[in-house]
Amino acid sequence: MNALPAEPDQIIYIIDDDEALRDSLVWLLESNGYKVLAHESAEAFLDVYNEDLTGCLVLDVRMPGMSGLELFEELGRRRCTLPVIFITGHGDVPMAVSALKKGAVDFIEKPFSDRDMLGLIEQCLATEREHRGKRRQEADTARRLAQLTQREREVLDLIILGKLNKQIADVLGISIKTVEVHRARVMEKMGAHSLAELVQHVVSAEPAAQR
Repeated sequence: MNALPAEPDQIIYIIDDDEALRDSLVWLLESNGYKVLAHESAEAFLDVYNEDLTGCLVLDVRMPGMSGLELFEELGRRRCTLPVIFITGHGDVPMAVSALKKGAVDFIEKPFSDRDMLGLIEQCLATEREHRGKRRQEADTARRLAQLTQREREVLDLIILGKLNKQIADVLGISIKTVEVHRARVMEKMGAHSLAELVQHVVSAEPAAQR
């Protein structure tokens, strides 16, 4: 099975204390065109972790020292957004299900097929690309909002509320012509070509601003 190629900067991080399983996964994923880095422990991964990593994690539930679940929780505290696939033995399924409730993408039970693993990897990388694209869009919108003058932001807020130019003019105590000028500048600065696009940009950025 040939999985869809990852983006050049996406890396699959395998974290498992079983050397044979690590080597097997590295071979499988690299032979399907993925970039892979393997670590024998959660602690070893944390030594190289930073918030700019992209890709996904394949993480064993049960390991000596820090367990996979403990690593997952620590990454959550660090606001890590990398999708996580748990590898689990039969007795660890309840723990893996608990991790799903906390945000893990999925778990795969040993022994697993190459096809199943590659399918989950493809799903995770697609999810990570989508989320990264949304974060870039949110950051761009926040940057554009910061460029608005106070008056332009007031006009924008009223536009988002569905106010017409005359209503905006009445609320702000300015002329309709002045509202039209501000409205045009808002559209230009926000990179929006329609009212619907403008509203979509601003509304999509609101959750990010609240985080």
